[in-house]
Amino acid sequence: MTKKIGFLSFGHWSSHPAYRARTASDTLLQSIDLAVAAEEIGLDGAYFRVHHFASQLASPFPLLSAIGAKTSKIEIGTGVIDMRYENPLYMVEDAGAADLISEGRLQLGISRGSPEQVIDGWRYFGYEPEEGDTDADMGRRKALEFLERLDGEGFAEPNPYPMFPNPPGLLRLEPYSEGLRERIWWGAASNATAIWAAENGMHLQSSTLKYDESGKPFHVQQAEQIRLYKEAWEKAGHQREPRVSVSRSIFALVNDQDRYYFGQESDRRDKIGMIEQDKRAIFGRSYAAEPDQLIKELAQDEAIQEADTLLLTIPNTLGVDYNVHVLSSILEHVAPALGWR
Repeated sequence: MTKKIGFLSFGHWSSHPAYRARTASDTLLQSIDLAVAAEEIGLDGAYFRVHHFASQLASPFPLLSAIGAKTSKIEIGTGVIDMRYENPLYMVEDAGAADLISEGRLQLGISRGSPEQVIDGWRYFGYEPEEGDTDADMGRRKALEFLERLDGEGFAEPNPYPMFPNPPGLLRLEPYSEGLRERIWWGAASNATAIWAAENGMHLQSSTLKYDESGKPFHVQQAEQIRLYKEAWEKAGHQREPRVSVSRSIFALVNDQDRYYFGQESDRRDKIGMIEQDKRAIFGRSYAAEPDQLIKELAQDEAIQEADTLLLTIPNTLGVDYNVHVLSSILEHVAPALGWR
């Protein structure tokens, strides 16, 4: 199955002497350079994680806009924006601007959020769940408001004495980018939220972890989640095709540097852990092997087979050149044999 292949960067930086990204500036500027280089080698997407109170990428829209201005074909996205921290209306304006700058290439991943670096970090941003709601409820409520305001319908009463003339009727947020509402993805950690995403017309992002809901291997559980999502999408009657992305750490060992960095990961298996106090999660294995062996292992990954988009998680701290090599190795030595290209 032909697939779109993108990279997913966590956007780390540290003063560690072995790192090429030692400051926030390094990470931001290298992210732009990597997206440009990824487009040149034929990759389909440049995606970025969003975390707060950490030495990682946080506010995505300046970065997405800069990449949009310097590229022309590659999809640009997030995986994912934690909606608990967001003002949905301000986000509509930021997203609309970034999408217009990129001429409609934004693929925006959002979610209710995951454990963060600080306790209830969204409180520092001025947000509180409504009475009787959890913070997860708040994230989903904000997501639905974001979706509603992306449709471009007027909702705000105009001032009868405005500074500038208004069009007739209620006013919408500007700038409005047509079609962006259909390019919003939901990061789902459970089967239930994947179904909820389908019902609300969002594409599905499924990462390298999910709640352990059956005890089966990670890729099997993830494939089941994707199938439930597709069934719910069809049942909802949406008139467009759903998209599904899965994230994987995949490294083709083609030289000594690859073997030095990732050769020890060849025995990786799924892991079980507690992502929240009451949530048992299963973490998918990494793949690192010589190309022939990698092809055999990846052919058995049921979730990759179910998805139309594969996001390759990258070690961004190792610099642009090495990550271009990592991505090129997959495109050249692995993707063709699996029918992804």
